[in-house]
Parts: sequence; C-alpha cells; structure tokens
Amino acid sequence: MNIEISNFHLTFSTTADTDVIDITHHVADKVHDAGMSDGHVLLFVPGSTAALTTIEYESGVIEDLKEAIERLAPKGIPYRHDARWGDGNGYSHVRAALLGPSITIPVIDGKMTLGTWQQIVLLDFDNRPRERWITGQIFGRK
Repeated sequence: MNIEISNFHLTFSTTADTDVIDITHHVADKVHDAGMSDGHVLLFVPGSTAALTTIEYESGVIEDLKEAIERLAPKGIPYRHDARWGDGNGYSHVRAALLGPSITIPVIDGKMTLGTWQQIVLLDFDNRPRERWITGQIFGRK
C-alpha cells in the first residue's frame, strides 16, 4: 500500500479574547485538492493561546461554549503567568491547554467523516489580535 502525505497551511486573522472561527470549508478544500481517498487529516495550531475542536457552528452553541470556557478559566482572577510576565493573558493559556492544539479527522472516500452538524473550529483566546496559522497534513492513499 502506497501512503502519501500532503502538507498545507491556513491563515486566519483574529480580533481578541475568544474568537471561534469555522474553518471546515477551508480544510475540506485542502482534502479535496490532495486527492486522498482514504486516510486522515491532522490539524495543528502553533502557539499556546489557541486551540482546535469541533462544534455545531451555531450561535447558541458558540455562546454556550464561550460561557463554559469562561466558567472553567475566567478572565477576572489572578494567574501566575500574568504576575510573571505582565501580559494579562494567563487565562488564554489555560483555556488553550484545556482544549488542545490539534485534531485528527478520518478521511473516507475523499471526504472528512464529520457529523451532519459538526464543524471544525479554531478558537483564539489571546487578549490581542493575532494572525493565526494552522499546519495541516493529509496522509493516506489516493
């Protein structure tokens, strides 16, 4: 069996605090362009204040997720990171660590195996605008 790898990068501009960006179509385009019939797509966001996950990308769920994250790692409490570095984004590091920087999705018959209401999202928790890039690898067979 001959396994191939296709690498790609995606870039997104964020505003500040908790941006939730649907990147599903961007990733699906890369999977299509790679021409893999079966395999996996691995996504990774470098940095310690952003994360990747899946969600139903709908305004109610997005707000529910933001509120849940605020309860888990609230902005208004002291963080040792802030005391050491003074940048005020200690909460964003904790939030990103809880969700994680990567996600892997199976590809079957040339398509990601996402559920009907499941989208891939980039979450940026930093307290300033950023240019986020995602590294992707599609590996499998054509």
